[in-house]
Amino acid sequence: MHIGIDVGGTNTDAVLVEGRRVLAECKATTTADVTTGIIEAVSGLAFDRTAITAVMIGTTHFVNAVVEGRGLARTAAVRLGLPATTALPPFVDWPEQLRQAIGGHAYLCHGGHEYDGRVISPLDEDELRAVAADIAAKGVQSVAISSVFSLVSSDFERRAAEILTAEVPGLLVSFSHEIGRLGLLERENATIINAALRVLAEQIADGLAESLTAQGIDAPLFLSQNDGTLMDLEYARSHPVATFASGPTNSMRGGAFLSGMDDCAVIDIGGTTTDIGMLHNGFPREASSEVLISGVRTNFRMPDVLSVGLGGGSVVRQEQGNVQVGPDSVGFRLSRQALVFGGDTLTATDVAVAAGLADIGDATLVRHLDRTLVRSVLDHVRGRIATQVDRMRTSPAPLPVVLVGGGSVLVPDGIEGVSEVVRPDHHAFANAIGAAIAQVGGEVDRVFTMEPRRRDEVLDAARQEAVDKAVAAGAKADSVRIVEVEEIPLAYLPGNASRVRARAVGDLLLGH
Repeated sequence: MHIGIDVGGTNTDAVLVEGRRVLAECKATTTADVTTGIIEAVSGLAFDRTAITAVMIGTTHFVNAVVEGRGLARTAAVRLGLPATTALPPFVDWPEQLRQAIGGHAYLCHGGHEYDGRVISPLDEDELRAVAADIAAKGVQSVAISSVFSLVSSDFERRAAEILTAEVPGLLVSFSHEIGRLGLLERENATIINAALRVLAEQIADGLAESLTAQGIDAPLFLSQNDGTLMDLEYARSHPVATFASGPTNSMRGGAFLSGMDDCAVIDIGGTTTDIGMLHNGFPREASSEVLISGVRTNFRMPDVLSVGLGGGSVVRQEQGNVQVGPDSVGFRLSRQALVFGGDTLTATDVAVAAGLADIGDATLVRHLDRTLVRSVLDHVRGRIATQVDRMRTSPAPLPVVLVGGGSVLVPDGIEGVSEVVRPDHHAFANAIGAAIAQVGGEVDRVFTMEPRRRDEVLDAARQEAVDKAVAAGAKADSVRIVEVEEIPLAYLPGNASRVRARAVGDLLLGH
Protein backbone atom coordinates (compact mmCIF):
# COMPACT_ATOMS: atom_id res chain seq x y z
CA MET A 1 0.00 0.00 0.00
CA HIS A 2 1.25 3.45 -0.95
CA ILE A 3 0.20 6.89 0.27
CA GLY A 4 0.29 9.63 -2.37
CA ILE A 5 0.29 13.28 -1.28
CA ASP A 6 0.13 16.38 -3.45
CA VAL A 7 0.58 19.87 -2.01
CA GLY A 8 -1.26 22.43 -4.13
CA GLY A 9 -1.81 26.16 -3.81
CA THR A 10 -5.34 25.62 -2.42
CA ASN A 11 -5.62 22.03 -1.18
CA THR A 12 -3.33 19.27 0.05
CA ASP A 13 -4.62 15.91 -1.20
CA ALA A 14 -3.79 12.47 0.19
CA VAL A 15 -4.80 9.04 -1.18
CA LEU A 16 -4.28 5.45 -0.11
CA VAL A 17 -3.56 3.18 -3.08
CA GLU A 18 -3.13 -0.59 -3.21
CA GLY A 19 -2.04 -1.82 -6.63
CA ARG A 20 -4.55 -0.23 -9.02
CA ARG A 21 -7.24 0.37 -6.37
CA VAL A 22 -7.84 3.66 -4.60
CA LEU A 23 -8.85 2.73 -1.04
CA ALA A 24 -9.24 6.15 0.61
CA GLU A 25 -8.87 9.84 -0.17
CA CYS A 26 -8.83 13.06 1.83
CA LYS A 27 -8.55 16.79 1.06
CA ALA A 28 -7.21 19.32 3.56
CA THR A 29 -6.60 23.03 3.14
CA THR A 30 -2.96 23.82 2.34
CA THR A 31 -1.34 25.58 5.29
CA ALA A 32 1.29 28.32 5.24
CA ASP A 33 3.89 25.92 6.73
CA VAL A 34 2.69 23.11 4.37
CA THR A 35 3.64 20.34 6.84
CA THR A 36 0.52 20.91 8.98
CA GLY A 37 -1.67 20.50 5.87
CA ILE A 38 0.10 17.23 5.05
CA ILE A 39 -0.51 15.88 8.58
CA GLU A 40 -4.20 16.85 8.37
CA ALA A 41 -4.66 15.18 4.97
CA VAL A 42 -2.90 11.95 5.99
CA SER A 43 -4.77 11.74 9.31
CA GLY A 44 -8.02 11.80 7.31
CA LEU A 45 -7.14 8.42 5.76
CA ALA A 46 -8.18 5.36 7.78
CA PHE A 47 -5.46 2.72 7.45
CA ASP A 48 -3.10 0.40 9.31
CA ARG A 49 0.11 2.41 9.76
CA THR A 50 2.27 -0.74 9.60
CA ALA A 51 0.86 -1.78 6.19
CA ILE A 52 2.29 1.26 4.33
CA THR A 53 5.27 0.35 2.13
CA ALA A 54 6.03 3.79 0.66
CA VAL A 55 4.92 7.43 0.80
CA MET A 56 5.18 9.69 -2.28
CA ILE A 57 4.89 13.48 -2.03
CA GLY A 58 4.56 16.08 -4.76
CA THR A 59 5.36 19.50 -3.35
CA THR A 60 5.46 23.15 -4.45
CA HIS A 61 7.83 24.14 -1.61
CA PHE A 62 10.88 24.73 -3.78
CA VAL A 63 9.48 26.50 -6.81
CA ASN A 64 7.53 28.82 -4.48
CA ALA A 65 10.77 29.67 -2.64
CA VAL A 66 12.41 30.77 -5.91
CA VAL A 67 9.36 32.70 -7.13
CA GLU A 68 9.10 34.51 -3.78
CA GLY A 69 12.87 34.85 -3.34
CA ARG A 70 12.83 33.54 0.24
CA GLY A 71 14.86 30.95 2.14
CA LEU A 72 17.60 30.89 -0.52
CA ALA A 73 21.21 30.16 0.41
CA ARG A 74 24.14 32.47 -0.37
CA THR A 75 25.39 30.93 -3.59
CA ALA A 76 28.44 31.14 -5.85
CA ALA A 77 28.71 30.05 -9.50
CA VAL A 78 32.05 28.56 -10.56
CA ARG A 79 32.40 28.04 -14.32
CA LEU A 80 35.25 26.00 -15.81
CA GLY A 81 35.91 27.12 -19.38
CA LEU A 82 38.66 29.75 -19.65
CA PRO A 83 39.97 30.99 -22.01
CA ALA A 84 36.54 30.43 -23.66
CA THR A 85 33.08 31.62 -22.45
CA THR A 86 34.19 35.04 -21.15
CA ALA A 87 31.67 36.96 -23.29
CA LEU A 88 28.68 35.86 -21.18
CA PRO A 89 29.60 35.43 -17.50
CA PRO A 90 27.40 33.57 -14.97
CA PHE A 91 24.18 35.41 -13.91
CA VAL A 92 24.32 37.50 -17.12
CA ASP A 93 20.58 37.17 -17.79
CA TRP A 94 19.25 36.96 -14.21
CA PRO A 95 16.72 39.41 -12.77
CA GLU A 96 18.68 41.68 -10.42
CA GLN A 97 16.36 41.04 -7.46
CA LEU A 98 16.84 37.26 -7.58
CA ARG A 99 20.57 37.62 -8.12
CA GLN A 100 20.83 39.84 -5.03
CA ALA A 101 18.74 37.36 -3.00
CA ILE A 102 21.42 34.65 -3.39
CA GLY A 103 24.52 36.86 -3.41
CA GLY A 104 25.34 36.48 -7.11
CA HIS A 105 29.05 35.65 -6.71
CA ALA A 106 30.53 34.44 -10.03
CA TYR A 107 33.96 32.98 -10.85
CA LEU A 108 35.46 32.05 -14.23
CA CYS A 109 38.23 29.43 -14.07
CA HIS A 110 40.27 27.34 -16.49
CA GLY A 111 38.98 23.93 -17.64
CA GLY A 112 36.18 22.54 -19.79
CA HIS A 113 35.97 20.15 -22.74
CA GLU A 114 35.08 20.19 -26.42
CA TYR A 115 32.02 18.15 -27.49
CA ASP A 116 34.29 15.18 -28.38
CA GLY A 117 36.06 15.10 -25.01
CA ARG A 118 39.18 17.11 -25.90
CA VAL A 119 40.31 19.42 -23.08
CA ILE A 120 39.92 23.19 -23.63
CA SER A 121 42.47 23.95 -20.92
CA PRO A 122 43.69 22.00 -17.87
CA LEU A 123 42.34 22.77 -14.40
CA ASP A 124 44.35 25.33 -12.43
CA GLU A 125 44.18 24.06 -8.86
CA ASP A 126 45.77 27.18 -7.35
CA GLU A 127 43.12 29.27 -9.13
CA LEU A 128 40.39 27.16 -7.51
CA ARG A 129 42.01 27.46 -4.06
CA ALA A 130 41.93 31.24 -4.43
CA VAL A 131 38.23 31.00 -5.32
CA ALA A 132 37.67 28.85 -2.22
CA ALA A 133 39.33 31.46 0.00
CA ASP A 134 37.15 34.21 -1.51
CA ILE A 135 33.83 32.35 -1.15
CA ALA A 136 34.70 31.42 2.44
CA ALA A 137 35.34 35.09 3.20
CA LYS A 138 31.98 36.04 1.65
CA GLY A 139 29.99 33.52 3.69
CA VAL A 140 28.90 31.42 0.70
CA GLN A 141 27.03 28.28 1.78
CA SER A 142 26.46 26.58 -1.58
CA VAL A 143 28.31 26.47 -4.90
CA ALA A 144 27.19 25.58 -8.45
CA ILE A 145 30.00 24.10 -10.57
CA SER A 146 29.53 24.07 -14.33
CA SER A 147 32.13 22.98 -16.87
CA VAL A 148 31.86 23.37 -20.63
CA PHE A 149 30.47 20.10 -22.11
CA SER A 150 30.42 18.45 -18.68
CA LEU A 151 27.82 16.03 -20.07
CA VAL A 152 30.66 14.56 -22.17
CA SER A 153 33.12 14.50 -19.27
CA SER A 154 32.32 15.32 -15.65
CA ASP A 155 35.92 14.86 -14.43
CA PHE A 156 36.72 18.58 -14.07
CA GLU A 157 33.53 19.34 -12.13
CA ARG A 158 34.23 16.55 -9.66
CA ARG A 159 37.89 17.50 -9.19
CA ALA A 160 36.96 21.17 -8.69
CA ALA A 161 34.46 20.10 -6.00
CA GLU A 162 37.18 18.12 -4.19
CA ILE A 163 39.46 21.18 -4.11
CA LEU A 164 36.72 23.59 -2.98
CA THR A 165 35.31 21.36 -0.24
CA ALA A 166 38.82 20.59 1.07
CA GLU A 167 39.36 24.32 1.52
CA VAL A 168 35.81 25.14 2.73
CA PRO A 169 34.45 22.27 4.88
CA GLY A 170 30.67 21.99 4.87
CA LEU A 171 30.30 23.70 1.48
CA LEU A 172 27.29 22.32 -0.45
CA VAL A 173 28.07 21.47 -4.09
CA SER A 174 25.74 21.14 -7.09
CA PHE A 175 27.07 19.69 -10.38
CA SER A 176 25.76 20.90 -13.73
CA HIS A 177 26.23 17.47 -15.37
CA GLU A 178 23.69 16.02 -12.91
CA ILE A 179 21.07 18.73 -13.35
CA GLY A 180 20.85 20.36 -16.79
CA ARG A 181 21.12 19.38 -20.41
CA LEU A 182 23.16 20.62 -23.36
CA GLY A 183 23.41 24.42 -23.43
CA LEU A 184 25.97 25.96 -21.07
CA LEU A 185 24.09 29.05 -19.83
CA GLU A 186 20.77 27.29 -19.27
CA ARG A 187 22.45 24.31 -17.59
CA GLU A 188 24.48 26.64 -15.39
CA ASN A 189 21.35 28.60 -14.44
CA ALA A 190 19.51 25.42 -13.44
CA THR A 191 22.50 24.39 -11.33
CA ILE A 192 22.67 27.79 -9.58
CA ILE A 193 18.94 27.61 -8.72
CA ASN A 194 19.50 24.11 -7.35
CA ALA A 195 22.47 25.28 -5.28
CA ALA A 196 20.44 28.19 -3.86
CA LEU A 197 17.79 25.71 -2.64
CA ARG A 198 20.12 23.24 -0.94
CA VAL A 199 19.88 24.62 2.62
CA LEU A 200 16.10 24.88 2.35
CA ALA A 201 15.98 21.31 0.97
CA GLU A 202 17.67 20.00 4.12
CA GLN A 203 15.06 21.73 6.31
CA ILE A 204 12.09 20.61 4.20
CA ALA A 205 13.32 17.01 3.90
CA ASP A 206 13.62 16.84 7.70
CA GLY A 207 10.18 18.45 8.12
CA LEU A 208 8.49 16.00 5.73
CA ALA A 209 10.13 13.02 7.43
CA GLU A 210 9.05 14.31 10.86
CA SER A 211 5.45 14.86 9.67
CA LEU A 212 5.23 11.15 8.72
CA THR A 213 6.89 10.00 11.93
CA ALA A 214 4.30 12.07 13.85
CA GLN A 215 1.62 9.98 12.08
CA GLY A 216 3.29 6.74 13.15
CA ILE A 217 4.33 5.89 9.58
CA ASP A 218 7.68 4.13 9.24
CA ALA A 219 7.98 3.77 5.46
CA PRO A 220 10.45 5.14 2.89
CA LEU A 221 9.59 8.63 1.62
CA PHE A 222 9.91 9.67 -2.02
CA LEU A 223 9.40 13.00 -3.78
CA SER A 224 7.90 13.42 -7.24
CA GLN A 225 10.17 14.73 -9.98
CA ASN A 226 9.10 16.95 -12.84
CA ASP A 227 9.30 14.13 -15.41
CA GLY A 228 6.73 11.92 -13.65
CA THR A 229 9.23 9.72 -11.81
CA LEU A 230 10.37 9.46 -8.19
CA MET A 231 13.47 10.32 -6.19
CA ASP A 232 14.27 9.28 -2.65
CA LEU A 233 14.62 11.79 0.16
CA GLU A 234 18.44 11.80 0.10
CA TYR A 235 18.49 12.58 -3.64
CA ALA A 236 15.91 15.33 -3.05
CA ARG A 237 18.21 16.96 -0.49
CA SER A 238 20.85 17.47 -3.19
CA HIS A 239 18.55 17.93 -6.23
CA PRO A 240 15.58 20.05 -5.03
CA VAL A 241 15.21 21.69 -8.45
CA ALA A 242 13.98 18.33 -9.81
CA THR A 243 10.66 18.83 -7.96
CA PHE A 244 9.68 21.90 -10.05
CA ALA A 245 6.38 21.36 -11.91
CA SER A 246 5.88 17.96 -10.24
CA GLY A 247 2.29 18.99 -9.39
CA PRO A 248 1.02 19.24 -13.00
CA THR A 249 3.07 16.15 -13.88
CA ASN A 250 1.41 14.13 -11.09
CA SER A 251 -2.01 15.24 -12.31
CA MET A 252 -1.25 14.08 -15.84
CA ARG A 253 0.13 10.73 -14.69
CA GLY A 254 -2.89 10.31 -12.39
CA GLY A 255 -5.23 11.18 -15.29
CA ALA A 256 -3.57 8.50 -17.45
CA PHE A 257 -3.83 5.95 -14.65
CA LEU A 258 -7.50 6.65 -13.85
CA SER A 259 -8.68 6.87 -17.47
CA GLY A 260 -6.55 4.08 -18.90
CA MET A 261 -5.51 6.44 -21.74
CA ASP A 262 -1.84 6.90 -22.64
CA ASP A 263 -2.10 9.43 -25.48
CA CYS A 264 -4.41 12.36 -24.77
CA ALA A 265 -4.61 15.85 -23.32
CA VAL A 266 -5.06 16.17 -19.56
CA ILE A 267 -6.73 19.25 -18.11
CA ASP A 268 -6.19 19.74 -14.38
CA ILE A 269 -8.42 22.43 -12.89
CA GLY A 270 -7.50 23.25 -9.32
CA GLY A 271 -8.48 26.06 -7.02
CA THR A 272 -6.07 28.59 -8.51
CA THR A 273 -4.90 27.50 -11.96
CA THR A 274 -5.76 25.26 -14.89
CA ASP A 275 -2.83 23.19 -16.19
CA ILE A 276 -3.05 21.60 -19.64
CA GLY A 277 -0.54 19.01 -20.82
CA MET A 278 -0.18 16.26 -23.41
CA LEU A 279 0.47 12.63 -22.58
CA HIS A 280 2.58 10.38 -24.80
CA ASN A 281 3.04 6.74 -23.74
CA GLY A 282 1.46 7.67 -20.42
CA PHE A 283 4.11 10.31 -19.63
CA PRO A 284 3.95 14.09 -20.06
CA ARG A 285 5.33 15.56 -23.26
CA GLU A 286 8.47 17.45 -22.29
CA ALA A 287 9.14 21.08 -23.11
CA SER A 288 11.48 21.25 -26.11
CA SER A 289 12.81 24.74 -25.46
CA GLU A 290 14.29 26.37 -22.40
CA VAL A 291 11.95 26.95 -19.47
CA LEU A 292 11.75 30.26 -17.61
CA ILE A 293 11.83 29.94 -13.81
CA SER A 294 11.15 33.31 -12.19
CA GLY A 295 12.71 35.05 -15.21
CA VAL A 296 15.75 32.72 -15.42
CA ARG A 297 16.31 30.51 -18.48
CA THR A 298 16.91 26.86 -17.61
CA ASN A 299 16.98 23.59 -19.57
CA PHE A 300 16.38 20.75 -17.14
CA ARG A 301 13.53 18.26 -17.59
CA MET A 302 10.19 20.04 -17.47
CA PRO A 303 6.76 18.99 -18.75
CA ASP A 304 5.25 21.00 -21.59
CA VAL A 305 2.41 22.49 -19.54
CA LEU A 306 0.26 25.50 -20.28
CA SER A 307 -0.97 27.18 -17.09
CA VAL A 308 -3.75 29.76 -16.98
CA GLY A 309 -5.18 31.62 -13.99
CA LEU A 310 -8.52 29.81 -13.98
CA GLY A 311 -9.77 27.60 -11.15
CA GLY A 312 -12.50 26.92 -8.63
CA GLY A 313 -11.39 29.86 -6.51
CA SER A 314 -11.12 32.32 -9.43
CA VAL A 315 -12.84 35.63 -8.70
CA VAL A 316 -15.73 36.44 -11.07
CA ARG A 317 -16.36 40.05 -12.12
CA GLN A 318 -18.89 41.64 -14.45
CA GLU A 319 -17.66 44.84 -16.07
CA GLN A 320 -19.68 46.74 -18.72
CA GLY A 321 -21.55 43.60 -19.68
CA ASN A 322 -18.38 41.50 -20.02
CA VAL A 323 -17.55 38.60 -17.72
CA GLN A 324 -14.04 38.29 -16.28
CA VAL A 325 -12.99 35.05 -14.50
CA GLY A 326 -9.61 35.24 -12.70
CA PRO A 327 -6.68 35.36 -12.94
CA ASP A 328 -6.80 36.29 -9.23
CA SER A 329 -8.09 33.59 -6.91
CA VAL A 330 -9.17 33.34 -3.28
CA GLY A 331 -6.98 30.18 -3.16
CA PHE A 332 -7.04 28.30 0.13
CA ARG A 333 -9.41 30.95 1.55
CA LEU A 334 -12.22 29.56 -0.67
CA SER A 335 -13.96 27.96 2.32
CA ARG A 336 -14.24 31.38 3.98
CA GLN A 337 -14.65 33.87 1.13
CA ALA A 338 -16.89 32.12 -1.47
CA LEU A 339 -20.62 32.94 -1.40
CA VAL A 340 -21.64 29.30 -0.84
CA PHE A 341 -19.64 29.33 2.41
CA GLY A 342 -21.17 32.60 3.62
CA GLY A 343 -18.41 34.86 2.25
CA ASP A 344 -18.75 37.95 0.09
CA THR A 345 -16.66 37.08 -3.00
CA LEU A 346 -18.26 35.67 -6.17
CA THR A 347 -16.08 32.78 -7.34
CA ALA A 348 -16.21 30.23 -10.15
CA THR A 349 -17.23 27.62 -7.55
CA ASP A 350 -20.33 29.68 -6.69
CA VAL A 351 -21.29 29.73 -10.38
CA ALA A 352 -20.81 25.94 -10.65
CA VAL A 353 -23.08 25.41 -7.63
CA ALA A 354 -25.71 27.83 -9.01
CA ALA A 355 -25.66 25.91 -12.32
CA GLY A 356 -26.17 22.59 -10.53
CA LEU A 357 -22.73 21.29 -11.61
CA ALA A 358 -21.41 20.97 -8.05
CA ASP A 359 -22.80 20.31 -4.59
CA ILE A 360 -20.51 22.36 -2.34
CA GLY A 361 -21.45 24.56 0.61
CA ASP A 362 -24.96 26.05 0.85
CA ALA A 363 -26.64 26.27 -2.57
CA THR A 364 -29.38 28.59 -1.24
CA LEU A 365 -26.76 31.35 -0.88
CA VAL A 366 -26.30 31.55 -4.69
CA ARG A 367 -29.93 31.12 -5.75
CA HIS A 368 -30.13 34.84 -6.44
CA LEU A 369 -27.43 34.74 -9.15
CA ASP A 370 -28.66 35.89 -12.56
CA ARG A 371 -29.07 32.94 -14.98
CA THR A 372 -27.53 34.96 -17.79
CA LEU A 373 -24.44 35.61 -15.67
CA VAL A 374 -24.12 31.91 -14.82
CA ARG A 375 -24.35 30.93 -18.51
CA SER A 376 -21.86 33.64 -19.51
CA VAL A 377 -19.29 32.48 -16.95
CA LEU A 378 -19.55 28.83 -18.02
CA ASP A 379 -19.30 29.80 -21.71
CA HIS A 380 -16.26 31.95 -20.89
CA VAL A 381 -14.56 29.05 -19.07
CA ARG A 382 -15.35 26.58 -21.85
CA GLY A 383 -14.06 28.99 -24.53
CA ARG A 384 -10.80 29.69 -22.73
CA ILE A 385 -10.07 26.01 -22.17
CA ALA A 386 -10.87 25.14 -25.82
CA THR A 387 -8.42 27.85 -26.93
CA GLN A 388 -5.64 26.52 -24.71
CA VAL A 389 -6.20 22.90 -25.80
CA ASP A 390 -5.94 24.09 -29.40
CA ARG A 391 -2.57 25.70 -28.61
CA MET A 392 -1.22 22.40 -27.25
CA ARG A 393 -2.25 20.27 -30.24
CA THR A 394 0.36 19.11 -32.74
CA SER A 395 -2.14 17.81 -35.34
CA PRO A 396 -5.53 19.01 -36.60
CA ALA A 397 -7.30 15.77 -35.57
CA PRO A 398 -9.66 16.09 -32.56
CA LEU A 399 -8.06 14.55 -29.49
CA PRO A 400 -9.52 12.99 -26.33
CA VAL A 401 -9.34 14.99 -23.11
CA VAL A 402 -9.18 13.72 -19.53
CA LEU A 403 -10.56 16.16 -16.96
CA VAL A 404 -9.09 16.00 -13.45
CA GLY A 405 -8.87 18.24 -10.39
CA GLY A 406 -11.47 19.55 -7.98
CA GLY A 407 -12.34 22.45 -10.28
CA SER A 408 -13.14 20.23 -13.28
CA VAL A 409 -16.86 20.51 -12.43
CA LEU A 410 -16.65 23.92 -14.14
CA VAL A 411 -16.21 22.32 -17.55
CA PRO A 412 -19.24 20.88 -19.38
CA ASP A 413 -18.87 17.64 -21.31
CA GLY A 414 -18.61 19.26 -24.74
CA ILE A 415 -15.45 21.17 -25.76
CA GLU A 416 -14.83 22.39 -29.28
CA GLY A 417 -12.12 20.43 -31.13
CA VAL A 418 -12.22 17.55 -28.63
CA SER A 419 -13.24 14.01 -29.66
CA GLU A 420 -14.33 12.94 -26.16
CA VAL A 421 -14.22 14.25 -22.60
CA VAL A 422 -13.41 11.67 -19.91
CA ARG A 423 -14.02 12.55 -16.25
CA PRO A 424 -12.78 9.41 -14.41
CA ASP A 425 -13.65 8.29 -10.88
CA HIS A 426 -11.48 9.92 -8.19
CA HIS A 427 -10.70 12.72 -10.69
CA ALA A 428 -10.48 15.30 -7.88
CA PHE A 429 -7.48 13.39 -6.45
CA ALA A 430 -5.60 12.68 -9.70
CA ASN A 431 -2.55 14.64 -8.53
CA ALA A 432 -2.09 12.59 -5.34
CA ILE A 433 -2.83 9.36 -7.24
CA GLY A 434 -0.18 10.33 -9.82
CA ALA A 435 2.32 10.65 -6.97
CA ALA A 436 1.29 7.30 -5.45
CA ILE A 437 1.72 5.33 -8.70
CA ALA A 438 4.89 7.11 -9.90
CA GLN A 439 7.78 5.03 -11.22
CA VAL A 440 11.55 5.42 -11.20
CA GLY A 441 13.40 6.78 -14.22
CA GLY A 442 16.81 7.13 -15.82
CA GLU A 443 17.86 9.43 -18.64
CA VAL A 444 20.80 9.99 -21.00
CA ASP A 445 21.18 13.28 -22.91
CA ARG A 446 24.48 13.98 -24.59
CA VAL A 447 26.41 14.27 -27.85
CA PHE A 448 27.64 11.06 -29.51
CA THR A 449 29.84 10.68 -32.58
CA MET A 450 27.83 8.67 -35.11
CA GLU A 451 30.50 6.74 -37.01
CA PRO A 452 29.41 5.16 -40.31
CA ARG A 453 27.42 1.93 -39.86
CA ARG A 454 27.57 2.24 -36.05
CA ARG A 455 24.38 4.24 -35.48
CA ASP A 456 22.37 1.30 -34.09
CA GLU A 457 25.24 0.41 -31.78
CA VAL A 458 25.37 3.97 -30.38
CA LEU A 459 21.59 4.12 -29.86
CA ASP A 460 21.60 0.73 -28.13
CA ALA A 461 24.39 1.92 -25.84
CA ALA A 462 22.36 5.05 -24.95
CA ARG A 463 19.25 2.93 -24.25
CA GLN A 464 21.26 0.57 -22.03
CA GLU A 465 22.77 3.49 -20.11
CA ALA A 466 19.27 4.89 -19.47
CA VAL A 467 18.12 1.47 -18.22
CA ASP A 468 21.18 1.19 -15.95
CA LYS A 469 20.50 4.65 -14.51
CA ALA A 470 16.86 3.70 -13.77
CA VAL A 471 17.97 0.53 -11.97
CA ALA A 472 20.61 2.50 -10.03
CA ALA A 473 17.88 4.98 -9.00
CA GLY A 474 15.82 2.16 -7.48
CA ALA A 475 13.79 0.54 -10.28
CA LYS A 476 13.07 -3.20 -10.50
CA ALA A 477 15.38 -4.42 -13.28
CA ASP A 478 12.75 -6.64 -14.92
CA SER A 479 10.17 -3.83 -15.06
CA VAL A 480 12.28 -1.17 -16.81
CA ARG A 481 11.21 -0.10 -20.31
CA ILE A 482 12.38 2.56 -22.74
CA VAL A 483 9.71 5.25 -23.17
CA GLU A 484 11.57 7.72 -25.37
CA VAL A 485 14.55 7.84 -27.75
CA GLU A 486 15.37 11.03 -29.61
CA GLU A 487 18.23 11.64 -32.04
CA ILE A 488 19.08 15.13 -33.31
CA PRO A 489 21.95 15.45 -35.85
CA LEU A 490 24.14 18.48 -35.06
CA ALA A 491 25.21 19.79 -38.47
CA TYR A 492 27.30 22.58 -36.96
CA LEU A 493 29.68 20.11 -35.25
CA PRO A 494 32.25 18.02 -37.13
CA GLY A 495 32.37 14.22 -37.18
CA ASN A 496 28.72 13.17 -37.65
CA ALA A 497 27.81 14.39 -34.17
CA SER A 498 24.28 13.77 -32.91
CA ARG A 499 22.54 14.64 -29.69
CA VAL A 500 20.87 11.51 -28.30
CA ARG A 501 18.27 11.42 -25.55
CA ALA A 502 17.06 8.12 -24.13
CA ARG A 503 14.66 7.70 -21.23
CA ALA A 504 13.73 4.57 -19.27
CA VAL A 505 11.23 3.98 -16.46
CA GLY A 506 10.44 1.07 -14.18
CA ASP A 507 8.52 0.15 -11.04
CA LEU A 508 9.89 1.08 -7.65
CA LEU A 509 11.94 -1.65 -5.95
CA LEU A 510 11.09 -1.26 -2.27
CA GLY A 511 13.87 -2.03 0.13
CA HIS A 512 16.23 -0.16 -2.22
